[in-house]
Formats: sequence, structure tokens, C-alpha cells
Amino acid sequence: MDSTEGSAIFANHLRSHQAVIAELEAMGEQISLIGNVWISALQSGKKILFLGNGGSAADAQHLAAELVVRYRNNRKALAGIALTTDSSVLTAHGNDFGFDTVFARQIEALAVPGDVVVGISTSGTSKNVVAGLTAARDRGCITIAMTGQSGGLCNELADHCLKIPSNITAHIQECHILVGHVWCEMVEQDLTE
Repeated sequence: MDSTEGSAIFANHLRSHQAVIAELEAMGEQISLIGNVWISALQSGKKILFLGNGGSAADAQHLAAELVVRYRNNRKALAGIALTTDSSVLTAHGNDFGFDTVFARQIEALAVPGDVVVGISTSGTSKNVVAGLTAARDRGCITIAMTGQSGGLCNELADHCLKIPSNITAHIQECHILVGHVWCEMVEQDLTE
């Protein structure tokens, strides 16, 4: 591929990405509301638990790390846990019980009422994310879904569903991490004042 073709791909991707970002502006109130849900939970000594598959698993780990370590400022550690990182739990459960309930089992073990569970699924239909959100609701957790445009089954199970206005997986994931960073900044500013 020559540089002209690469530049054209970049320009097309950037234009498409910017169109989705522009639509996010109308979602500012919802984004702020969910950020405040995180803040309230953390102020009350609760945890934020994240789950997702593939790129969404990476986002879950990324956002948990921002809470535990830091986003922009040095401050006390905050309780963020990615349920995507323990290879022994993931493989033992997958082998013994199947992959569809791998997050639900961890919610059963780790979540308490008032914790926030963030299920990340670009389609909104990932079976194990749906099962994780269901288990979270059953345990009295606050459920948040991060999805694409349709919201899928996650939309029905979540107390709050951030539906990125796109059907393109890459743009949905780009927006998930952008909004996740906004929430981390909100948390950090509020809890370190």
C-alpha cells in the first residue's frame, strides 16, 4: 500500500470517527450522570467492577487501572476491578462450567450491594456480559452498560446504558475509552478536592 492509499484510509476513518464524536456531545448529561454514579459508589466505599470481551476486555482493564493507579493526578487508590484478568479463574470456569457465565460467577464471589458493575459490549448481546449484568442486578449492584447504537440485551439489564451512536465496532470502542476517561477525570477531580 502506498502512502496515498494509507492517507486516504486515515482521512476516511478520522472523518467517520469525528461524526460519531460530534453526536456524543448531545449525550453530555447522561455521561455526567453516570460519572456521578461512579463517584457516589466510590465515596461510599463500594467498588467499580468491569467486564467485557476482546477489545472491551482491554477497555475493562484499562479503566480499572486508571482507578487503582491514577488517571492524571497522584491520589489514593480507588477500587476498580477488571473481571477479565485472572487467567486461572477464567480458564477454570470456562473449562468446568462454560464461558457464558464466567463473569456472573465472579460477580457472585466479589460484588456486594451498591457496587457498580460496568458491562462493556459493542453489540450489547455478549452472552457472558448479559449474564454478568443479570447477576449484578440480582446482587443489588448498580448496572451500567457501554454498548453500540442498539444497546442489545444489555440495554434492558442496565440501570444506565451508554449507547454510542454507531454500528462500527472500532468507533464504538474509541468512544467507550474516551467516555471512560471522562468518568475517570470526574472521579479524580471530585475525590481529590
